Amino acid sequence: MPLGILEDRHLEHVPGTSPLSTLGRVDLEVSAGVDSNLLKHDPSGKTVLVPQPSESPNDPYNWPRWKKELFTVAIACRACTAVGPLLTSAFVPLAQEFDVPLERFTLGCNGAMIAAISGGSLICNTLAVKFGKRPIYLLTSIGLFATNFWAAEAKSFGSLVAARTLGGFSGAVIQYASWRTCLHAMGAAFVVQFLVTFFWMPESAFDRVGAIDIDTGEQSVVVEKVKKIEAEHVEDSTSTASPATEAKKSYLRELLPYSGYWAKVSFWRTFLQPFAMMASPVVLWATILFTTCISWLVLISVTLSQIFSAPPYNFSVAAVGASNLSSFVATLIATGLAGPIIDGCIQFMSKRNKGVFEPEFRLPIMMSYLLFTVTGFFAWGESLYREDPWPIPIIVGMGFINFGVQLGTTGVVAYVSDSHRTMAAEAFAAMNFIKNMFAFGMTFYINDWIATQGVRQCFFVIGGITIGVVLLTVPMYIFGKRARSFTYRHKLIRRLVE
Repeated sequence: MPLGILEDRHLEHVPGTSPLSTLGRVDLEVSAGVDSNLLKHDPSGKTVLVPQPSESPNDPYNWPRWKKELFTVAIACRACTAVGPLLTSAFVPLAQEFDVPLERFTLGCNGAMIAAISGGSLICNTLAVKFGKRPIYLLTSIGLFATNFWAAEAKSFGSLVAARTLGGFSGAVIQYASWRTCLHAMGAAFVVQFLVTFFWMPESAFDRVGAIDIDTGEQSVVVEKVKKIEAEHVEDSTSTASPATEAKKSYLRELLPYSGYWAKVSFWRTFLQPFAMMASPVVLWATILFTTCISWLVLISVTLSQIFSAPPYNFSVAAVGASNLSSFVATLIATGLAGPIIDGCIQFMSKRNKGVFEPEFRLPIMMSYLLFTVTGFFAWGESLYREDPWPIPIIVGMGFINFGVQLGTTGVVAYVSDSHRTMAAEAFAAMNFIKNMFAFGMTFYINDWIATQGVRQCFFVIGGITIGVVLLTVPMYIFGKRARSFTYRHKLIRRLVE
């Protein structure tokens, strides 16, 4: 029972469990006849790389660190994240401008887009698995800047909703220029994002040949002939060149919109596979946590204008938009701390576990989510109910909420990645679909809920729900290893899609 985690009684090696280092490990030398010296390590030579790269110079796992961590993805993620709350600080005056009730404006302007994101994530994920990620990134980037320019020129509420649906910051820009200028600026940002993606985001889907698998099979070390990075099965095939002698792709070749990658998987099987991931207790738990983590933030963003445009605060559009600065700073701090905290916890627990890493070692970070986020919700609801000065709900309440959410989502994503390494993309597609549909449902009633029962009762209920959801982490930590074994042994995911 390693540090409170129940051992599995069925498999020699449970997928996800892996060596943190070779220190004190003898099974690496005897399993499948593989010497530990054959395993690839980090630059320090002390930590085993999981998953193991192949010998190919074109394997993304072998890219230099600067190429893996290039800011392209960061720019894309931040730009895409900004699309949703882009107009929320001006919802009240915009609803008046288009002469529609606030609830209907919220549903049309944000709700329809959230629903479109749910379906789009499944389709784009399936296409990326089949044809590679780069062409999908490029096409969706074009769609994003086109729909933002369209929305900026919308003359009717229906046209605005259509543009936002297909598109699936800034309050000061809205107030001192116009909301149309804001959308034009967002469109320009996506033009930049498209160019950055084109020049500095090569294809990362890769057919991995001859890699050593130390964490996804039932044996502790397995040498695979061919392992499709996005496929669930292993096929024998003949390669024209060994990975060691394969020529490294030039930069100009990497600029091609389509690399020729094509996975031998069924489109419809791949499309349905994310739903099959719900058969995994790990993904089911993660979906519940992820849905509540992110959806509560959506709830706050779509009600900011409603709350702070009214007495006693009477914020301008610019002031409502500026209130998001608290969330930005808290998220930035949490992002910088999440990695070191989780990695430090893993190092400490793995060393106490004789050098063996368990994915469940990612889960103690969830206690910080419980502490900060729940405290933030109660502070937010109580301070708004008492009409406290704005720094209390905005700096303390929103700051704590966003700080805890960032730590929590980092732990959830890392745990799923470790538990279902070869199926992580499908798991995240399912998680995002359910999260977005839940958020879409909230847009039907959240403004009326706050107007009818008040922010105190609303966010106290949300805080209580959060407590109950986070406490599910305790049984997940204890039984997680057995859950991973059960899912693998009974082939639950494969049976549902075959």
